[in-house]
Amino acid sequence: MTRRLTLGPVASYEPTGITDQEYDAAVLAPIVDRDGEDHLLFTRRADDLGEHPGQMSFPGGGAEPKDGTILDTALREANEEIGLERSEAEVVGQLDDIRTVTEYAVTPFVAHVPDREYVREESEVAEIVVLPLSGLLDRSNYEYERRSHPYYGEIVIHYFHVNGYTVWGATGRILVQLLELATDFEAPEKVDRSEF
Repeated sequence: MTRRLTLGPVASYEPTGITDQEYDAAVLAPIVDRDGEDHLLFTRRADDLGEHPGQMSFPGGGAEPKDGTILDTALREANEEIGLERSEAEVVGQLDDIRTVTEYAVTPFVAHVPDREYVREESEVAEIVVLPLSGLLDRSNYEYERRSHPYYGEIVIHYFHVNGYTVWGATGRILVQLLELATDFEAPEKVDRSEF
């Protein structure tokens, strides 16, 4: 089934910021129109990176002094990681900041980007992966678990298993908010797995 994101709620959303983390970062959630269906572009992080090696993520990274705004951070990092030109990103809106276990406050932005071949930064990105919205919304591809975190108490971890890839962690949390705003997706209350 062909699926589209309804982006009006994303465009009008007023995000919640986080100011109590040691570091600031930003990511871009790129939407690609492929074969008449919305897809999302992810990167698979290089296996030898110090933080989150091999994990699926949206293009992004830490803020640098040369960045004028946190959006500039997201666009600069997307350019460095996948070769996306700033002029190619049609930014739709911003989602809630999230905390990561590495003491970052991450600001996610959502943008339309062209469906073209992108060139990865090999030292940081092992693979560029474009996943269909229909696969991300297929409930048989989704599960979540509750874990006890030493600082934040009970947390929920979301998993999306699509085309042999698993999106989870901070990227999974961002994806859940995007899907809940832009589709009829709702994270269920039923716990599939628990690990304490």
